Amino acid sequence: MLNMNFDQALAIDTEQMDWLASPSAGVLRKPLEREAKESGHVTSIVQYQPESYFPEHPHPQGEEILVLEGVFSDEHGDYPAGTYIRNPPDSKHSPFSKQGCVIFVKLNQFDARDLTQVRVNTKQTPWLPGIGGLEVMPLHEFEHEHVALVKWPAGEIFQPHRHFGGEEILVLSGEFKDEHGSYPKLTWLRSPHMSQHHPFVEQETIILVKTGHLPVES
Repeated sequence: MLNMNFDQALAIDTEQMDWLASPSAGVLRKPLEREAKESGHVTSIVQYQPESYFPEHPHPQGEEILVLEGVFSDEHGDYPAGTYIRNPPDSKHSPFSKQGCVIFVKLNQFDARDLTQVRVNTKQTPWLPGIGGLEVMPLHEFEHEHVALVKWPAGEIFQPHRHFGGEEILVLSGEFKDEHGSYPKLTWLRSPHMSQHHPFVEQETIILVKTGHLPVES
């Protein structure tokens, strides 16, 4: 098991991690949290080298992906950088990449009732006004779980707040900050239920945010 204590706050600069081999040639990964070696709850950054593929596999409890670089593909379509994907529980596919890609992927973390398939090209989706100077792009919600992109203008300071059901962030550009530290591009943060912070930025920053999905009781 890796980082499966959800009471533990994590901040991992994935750019400082080494790529590890997967069972498929040309597919590399950086595991961030993992319940078992090749099954169960997993969060990771995955790289598909050009012309690489992964055999058909099921998603017993769903799969969530944000394409970070290149073009990710499966038998259902091609998904360029910026595409947000949700494949519901019990779905399956045979992913590959012709030109190569990097994706952020979360496996087997859906509520069994969350059956919505999602495909959002975030490069073509408008931003909505948020609190203060923030702009928000909602991607998915189910009961307490909310997923969105959030754009922070340079110099923005957000109000101190707590995270019911926790918070997870992947910094997509710029540098995210709070009283605990500074988090450059591709830093992954996980904050437990009822954790608190006072975030701000000095430069324009875009983050992927998921809230309300971590265990309320451990």
